[in-house]
Amino acid sequence: MNWKARSAPIDIWINNAMVTLFAPFREIDANEFRRVTEVTYLGAVHGTMAALKRMLLRDRGCIVQVGSALAKRSIPLQSAYCGAKHAIIGFTDALRCELIHEYSNVHLSVVHLPSVNTPQFGWARNLLRRKPQPVPPIFQPEVVARAIVWAAHHHRRDVLVGGSTVKAEWAQKFFPRALDYYLGRTACEAQQSTATDDPGRDGNLWQPVAGGPGAHGRFDGGARDRSTTLWLTRNRNRIVLTGLGAAVLMCMMRKERR
Repeated sequence: MNWKARSAPIDIWINNAMVTLFAPFREIDANEFRRVTEVTYLGAVHGTMAALKRMLLRDRGCIVQVGSALAKRSIPLQSAYCGAKHAIIGFTDALRCELIHEYSNVHLSVVHLPSVNTPQFGWARNLLRRKPQPVPPIFQPEVVARAIVWAAHHHRRDVLVGGSTVKAEWAQKFFPRALDYYLGRTACEAQQSTATDDPGRDGNLWQPVAGGPGAHGRFDGGARDRSTTLWLTRNRNRIVLTGLGAAVLMCMMRKERR
């Protein structure tokens, strides 16, 4: 690689490195927990450091953190992953404040994902007896890709994909204790299919899994290819203007009737 290629400007940087581990916390080895944290949380930190060095010199650019509904509300059997996603939000909020303090034009955006039909449920390390699965509703990865591209070009602070992500955020704000009990009673079963998993299969916690499975997992049959929540977010200004126009028109019609 020549010097010009190494010094090329960066306009958009997306942090999406992740690994997860399906297991009760008491069964997770300390090294396994550390590995999930290093890849998922510190991967975003180190990626942000690398991008920010280039962006600050030009005083422009957008860094997109790929977040999760699990950063809004944790669930059982993925304590390491949930902790890492929460940490990304805390780190990003602190950095955002620093950039504002420095009058920087570099923007940070976080896209919070619902359950997504990716191969992660077939290659993640699993200490459970049954095969892991995403909690419905499940969305296709193309929905997520559209959300990330849109966030990168529109400089929105947070983008929530899927009604389930919005529900998780608001339920955690107003009913956290009730949500503890609900998830404690339902989420362990909801994350496991009826099929028994192979205890000897490879996982990608320590090294990549061989082969190229593509972007889609095994849940194409039940995955959604669009998100109403994302559509409302992308068209928010148009919806507000339409609503204001309708309100003005109704007021004018009422005055004419008088």
